[in-house]
Amino acid sequence: MKKSTDIHNLSVLLQQWYAEHKRVLPWRETTDPYKIWLSEVILQQTRVDQGSAYFQRFVRIFPTIESLASASEQEVLKLWQGLGYYSRARNLHAAAKQLVTDFNGKFPKKYSDIISLKGIGEYTAAAIASIAFNQPYAVVDGNVLRVISRLFRVKEPVNSAEGKKIITEIAQQLLDERNPAIHNQAIMDFGAMVCTPRQPRCSQCPLQFHCAALAEGSVLMYPVKIKAKKSTDRYFHYFHINHRDSTYIHKRDASDIWKNLYEFPLIETKQATDFTELGRNDLFLSWFGENPAGVFSSVYGVKHVLSHQNIHTQFYRVVLPDSEPFGMPENFIRISSSSISNYPVSRLIHKYLERFHH
Repeated sequence: MKKSTDIHNLSVLLQQWYAEHKRVLPWRETTDPYKIWLSEVILQQTRVDQGSAYFQRFVRIFPTIESLASASEQEVLKLWQGLGYYSRARNLHAAAKQLVTDFNGKFPKKYSDIISLKGIGEYTAAAIASIAFNQPYAVVDGNVLRVISRLFRVKEPVNSAEGKKIITEIAQQLLDERNPAIHNQAIMDFGAMVCTPRQPRCSQCPLQFHCAALAEGSVLMYPVKIKAKKSTDRYFHYFHINHRDSTYIHKRDASDIWKNLYEFPLIETKQATDFTELGRNDLFLSWFGENPAGVFSSVYGVKHVLSHQNIHTQFYRVVLPDSEPFGMPENFIRISSSSISNYPVSRLIHKYLERFHH
């Protein structure tokens, strides 16, 4: 479909706005595809201010694709700690190895090669192809979905296949194919800074006379979304054991949340459970026996919210007498209490350690 003059004008207006208002970000100073890829992966599900510090640390510790590929998974997860959605870090590491094996450690220019890398979807591939190599691929992230759905009053839910297809087609028509890098960064910044989710700055918007939703007074009704599925509740009980200056941790390896991260001994129950009931749990009895010798203190209760999961958590601090022998099954590792900071842990465990581990 041929672009109308009006659609082309939208890109011109966006680029003019961007020239004046763009955010100064560390990855904007480069066209290195490795750094652009790194920034895009870090910024998925992460605020820019938090992501910037992680980006700078990653670039310092892993300045090249080869250095990232040759790191251990544990090193990568430890550096990622606190960002959440850890599959992003595992995919990043796997893709770096793919780049070394299949592409001689160099980032490929072809979109089809870029999207073949582990963890890289349409959005990230378009961002790398356009920003690093100035290729005409329109990005569609959450900001772009919102901007386009309001400008063109897209009635299909943006989280449905049909809605995403419509928005992607419009995004490609809107793209300035001579300046795809600038255009894509402009529309993403515009969505983040002007066409925001709850308090859009419509009166200061350079596109206000082109916006179908504003003309109708229905800006906040867009984007249309299908309601997310209901969250499930899970009940976790962690035991931070202290015995002869040592503690016990375990590596999560099931295909569940926080895969390959470390945690304290955990009992998961089907509903909220008090300590008396926990004392009758088979796992508890196998670890501590019927009459535990130590002192058990409930030190921290928190509800940790993930996408589609609410983790209701209780942390117990367990101080066992030095004089008594104690051991845990072989799937746990005994470590000195002070060395726990060397192991990658979930944000939930990290928050507990920040508060209670000195």
